[in-house]
Amino acid sequence: MTFATGERDGAPDAILDSLAPEQLLAQVQEPSEQDVLEEDEFYDPFEKEGEAGLEEYDPWGPYNVVVFEFNYQFDRFVVKPAAQAYDFVMPDLVQRGLSNALHNIAVVPRLFNNLFQGKVKGAGLEVGRFLINSTIGVGGLFDPAKSEFELETPVEDFGQTLGVYGVGPGPYLILPFFPPFSLRDAVGYVADIFLDPYTYFVFRNVRLGQPALVEHEDTATIGAAGKRVGEIVNTRSLNLERFEGVEETTVDLYSAVRNAYLQKRAKAILE
Repeated sequence: MTFATGERDGAPDAILDSLAPEQLLAQVQEPSEQDVLEEDEFYDPFEKEGEAGLEEYDPWGPYNVVVFEFNYQFDRFVVKPAAQAYDFVMPDLVQRGLSNALHNIAVVPRLFNNLFQGKVKGAGLEVGRFLINSTIGVGGLFDPAKSEFELETPVEDFGQTLGVYGVGPGPYLILPFFPPFSLRDAVGYVADIFLDPYTYFVFRNVRLGQPALVEHEDTATIGAAGKRVGEIVNTRSLNLERFEGVEETTVDLYSAVRNAYLQKRAKAILE
């Protein structure tokens, strides 16, 4: 499924990369004897005060299931075929370079969220990575900050910032053409859009042709939408085989994706 957001080799994406296949499989596989704890003991490595039991809290479930199925079929019949065609003509090196570059230019929201959370070291690493990759990495097409200097830091977003300050996740939410969210993460997603200067300072100063194909004030919206579509197709192309077989082994794919997403987000807040 495509409309999930996360990362591949450090670049943001839509439903695929926000969830690891091993997380999904963990939702449906029977535990081994070594994994079974004493009957009266339950251990949740992702549990955080105020978020325990969040997997069972799904008041918008009936609506979410319908939209989830729509997104799934849209990915199956539109996004995946487009990504397969794109993958056929576009070399893997170019795809990965584009993925790296998109991640590199999205540094500002990550930087601010590190600062909002008091993670000075993380903010410094983001600045260092950006400077290295923008210069030595040829505008972010390559990631020497990681490969040569071993500079890595968890991706921070405003949803995580809210969680750090004690805001609960709220109900799970699926929207058409968007990654899965908790209500808190949906608010964070919008906040990160406003934190990103790329739209303000790039798209608003670009005219699409002469005379302009669209009104100048609309170029920001159209440019941002085009960037996002390209990002989704590129990311889906890099993940064509990543979830092969997961659907066949999962009885309840919606619940598996929901639980894996919520667990991953709870863990990210603790990092």
